[in-house]
Amino acid sequence: MASVLVVEDDQFVRSALIRQLTDASHTVRSVGTALEALREVAHFRFDVVVLDLGLPDLDGSEALKMLRGITDVPVIVATARDDETEVVRLLNAGADDYLTKPFSVEHLSARMAAVLRRARSGGGEAAPSAVIRVGGLTVDPLRRQAELDGVRLDLTRREFDLLAFLAGRPGVVVPRKELLAEVWQQSYGDDQTIDVHLSWLRRKLGETAARPRYLHTLRGVGVKLEPPAHAPQAEPPR
Repeated sequence: MASVLVVEDDQFVRSALIRQLTDASHTVRSVGTALEALREVAHFRFDVVVLDLGLPDLDGSEALKMLRGITDVPVIVATARDDETEVVRLLNAGADDYLTKPFSVEHLSARMAAVLRRARSGGGEAAPSAVIRVGGLTVDPLRRQAELDGVRLDLTRREFDLLAFLAGRPGVVVPRKELLAEVWQQSYGDDQTIDVHLSWLRRKLGETAARPRYLHTLRGVGVKLEPPAHAPQAEPPR
């Protein structure tokens, strides 16, 4: 059972979500505006927020940024906007997952379970202390910091998780299914989620899919991270 805040201005959709989530044994509070949502998270503790983007007072992406300023509660964005640019913007703004409308409550419940598993495992397990070095890339899982050639990288939480997972297996091709299971804690999902995060990681590592340095995609197989040619080889964790 989870404590859920539903932020949705469509009364019909909101009522349906409240009823179905309550039937699934979740505790549900709901609001219809972004400002009400900010007040709710400031006064109550939630396990997950389901955030609609089409709010009457603020665009949902702006509301997401404001939520991230006061809480790290997992946020699942519900949107009718399914273009890649919008998805990238939402994930970079701090969304943990997204659903494209219309969606079933079963689909929402599965996504909620996934983000809650990630949140609980992240808070309940000690992070590994070994610093990983691959070429000019340094990843410190304990401090959750990464540097490239001595310059600190500004990474989102999910970008860091993905980078650390791949860096811990230098030169190994990791299947997308394994990335979803280990990084996103999902047994299934949309490959676009991985592609979006890889795209942002590449940009921050100073590379592109066409001209990769560290991140290499093998079409139909998976992804691997390895040092650039002529760079120092990967060092084992110490």
